[in-house]
Amino acid sequence: MSSYKPKPLERGSYYHIYNRGNNGIDIFYDTESYYHFLRLYEKYIIPIADTFAWCLLKNHFHLLVYIKTDDEIDISKLEYSTVESPKVIDASKQFGHLFNAYTQAINKKFNRTGSLFEKPFERKLVKSEKYFQNLIFYIHNNPVFHRFTDHINNYPWSSYETIISDKPTKLKRDNVINIFESKEKFIDYHSQKQNFNEIIDLIIE
Repeated sequence: MSSYKPKPLERGSYYHIYNRGNNGIDIFYDTESYYHFLRLYEKYIIPIADTFAWCLLKNHFHLLVYIKTDDEIDISKLEYSTVESPKVIDASKQFGHLFNAYTQAINKKFNRTGSLFEKPFERKLVKSEKYFQNLIFYIHNNPVFHRFTDHINNYPWSSYETIISDKPTKLKRDNVINIFESKEKFIDYHSQKQNFNEIIDLIIE
């Protein structure tokens, strides 16, 4: 377990957010677990952050998000873990609400106790467009890297298929496509082996 105290998430900034099971344990137990995590993510995180890429794996996950400024947040859609509205909207606490709510659901369903995630969750500031681009590939490639699948588009628990589809989504699909210039170039980029030197510090597994 990490002993450092991370900096709070800054409004108006982009982050790679990731975490894994406490002591490497699984955090997703069945298909419904993945769906429930995504439902809670929509409840707690979508109101305070834009999402550009995500991937859920058996014992860890990766997210690429933009933390909204106060002016960009729709207060009416915000959910907290308490009945009283917070005086200050804290993005870090919203992620904490997500992880706590998910842990409580898993513990109840599978008759377990104790922490599910390592604390605190990891966050890395994304400072350049190239870094952003490499990170999207890294997140989508994670299931291949961990040998859950041979091809990115065969893995169901990532944002890759959402980005190349035309189905309605709250993911910032158009922004992602623009980073790669076109959907065709996005697909082509993901079909090639990429150099991870710029984001090597993000590879935690």
